[in-house]
Formats: sequence, structure tokens, C-alpha cells
Amino acid sequence: MKKRYYFIITLLVVTVIVGTGFNSNESNYDLSVFSTEGMELNYNVPTEEEVIPLDAPLKPKYYLFLGKSYLGFKEALGFKESRGDYHVVNPYGYMGKYQFSKNTLKMMGLRDADNFLYNTRQQEAAFMAYTSLNKWILRKDIKRTVGKVVGGVKVTESGILAAAHLAGAGNVKKFLRSGGAVGFEDANGTSIRYYLRKFSGYDTSHIVPNRKPRIM
Repeated sequence: MKKRYYFIITLLVVTVIVGTGFNSNESNYDLSVFSTEGMELNYNVPTEEEVIPLDAPLKPKYYLFLGKSYLGFKEALGFKESRGDYHVVNPYGYMGKYQFSKNTLKMMGLRDADNFLYNTRQQEAAFMAYTSLNKWILRKDIKRTVGKVVGGVKVTESGILAAAHLAGAGNVKKFLRSGGAVGFEDANGTSIRYYLRKFSGYDTSHIVPNRKPRIM
């Protein structure tokens, strides 16, 4: 009986202490200082598209240095022709990364050019085929003039092949055999001399001259 009496007394004391403790703690805080009255509130959270527009250009996180390799040669030429865009067509009808005309493509066996802009492998194959054709046409001029200065420019094989891509092998042949007197400029004013200088010194030695190349 005594144990039960002590238990009840103890329980009542604890209850009173706990109850008064919470009341005294609440009275120590002035909740009015946490009021948002008079504050300018903004709950508008921007979307991902608003922070980074969908049409914003992606910045590359690294740069690939290709040097004077063949890969460097074709990528540099492709960038000069179209900024590396496989799907572009210029006002004169030249298509793709390397800016081919339909007639040039037909000459290398591509009869249906409608899908050309959407076939990157075909465009790369066309570049290799056309470069090998130009190397065959200009093989004697390459042998005679590489290492010499023509028209104020030191001639290299890659420079000749790039100039042939711009102006055609026939015009490059006239330029070299005239000592630079017979020039050529495209519709944008770009000259053979400029391409000879800009694309000089790349390694194009592995390109095999081919009289009748075909786009695979």
C-alpha cells in the first residue's frame, strides 16, 4: 500500500514539473520577431530552361589538339569550308562539311545526293575520294614543286591538295606551272595562294593517288 502511495505522489510531482517547465520555456520566447509582416516575399523559382536556354551553345570542356596529322588536315579544311557543319548548304548549292557540288559527287559515283547531307560517313568517304583524285591529277606537279616557293608561298603537298579542293586541280596546275601568275579566287574571294599557305605542312603522305575513286 505504501509503495503504491509513493508511486502516485512521485507521478504527480513529475507531471507538475514537466508541465510548468514547458510553460516557462514558451514564455521566454517572443515569437513576434519571426513575423514576415512587411517583408517582400518571392516564391518564383526559375525553370532549367530559364537558367540555361535550350538554344544556348554548348561550350566544349576540352580541346583536342590534332597537330599536323591527316586528321588535323581534314578537320581544319572542314572547319574552313563550313565550320564543320555536315548539314549546311551554301547559297551556291555546295553541300556538307566539305562543301561538295552535286556534279563532283556524281563524278565519283554518287548518283543520289538527296541523302548526302544526312550521311556523315558518306561525306567523309567523299572527302577521301576527292583528295585521292586530286593527288593523282597533280602527282607530277607535287613532285616538281613541293619544297619550292611559288607565288611567294612555300609549296607543300597538303597545301596543293587543299587548294585543289578549293579551286579544282586544273586551276592549281595553272597556278603552279605559271609560277603563281595565273591565280584563282572563289565567290568569297578566297585564293589558291591563301589555301597553299593556310594548309601547308600537314601529313597527307598516306593518301594514294586514284584516277577513278568511288564513294563507298
